[in-house]
This record gives sequence, structure tokens and C-alpha cells, in this order.
Amino acid sequence: MSPSPAPTTFLSVRVTPAAGRDALLAWQGDVLRLTVAAPAQRGKANEAALRLLSAGLGLPRERLRIVRGQTSRQKVIAIQGLDEAEVRARLDVER
Repeated sequence: MSPSPAPTTFLSVRVTPAAGRDALLAWQGDVLRLTVAAPAQRGKANEAALRLLSAGLGLPRERLRIVRGQTSRQKVIAIQGLDEAEVRARLDVER
């Protein structure tokens, strides 16, 4: 038997760029709100959001990618290696 593939979770986030600080704010239903200090220029806010999430999840940055919303505040992030329950447990912010 081969090992089962690592799970991939799709996380909906709402990013506020140029906010003065990087922070995981709160869950609004199934959407995680976060702020990043980086401006929404040339992918800087996207990269800052991915770094913030990877730190909060304790995963390498390479295990996260934006699958929808590259140029929008509303994004969907694919997280490789964690199921949804573990993602929510590791991102311990207000619900």
C-alpha cells in the first residue's frame, strides 16, 4: 500500500494591504481576515500574506499558493499538507 497523499486545504482570506502591520485578525464565517504592511503593488501584498500564513501555520512558504484572487482582496489559498481542522486549530484567532 502506498501512503495516502498529503491533504490540500483551500482557505478563503480577505487581505487588507498597506495596513501598517502584518496580522491575522479574525474569522468571519469561513473567511480569515488579515492585514499586511506591504502595498498592493507588483505582488508584494500577496507575498506578505503568504509569508504571514506560513508562519502562523508553521509550514514552509512553498506549501502555500494563491489559486484565486491574485489581484483581489478576496483570495483562495491552497495549503498543502494540512486538513481544514488543523488549519483552523493552528490559526488560533478570534472566531
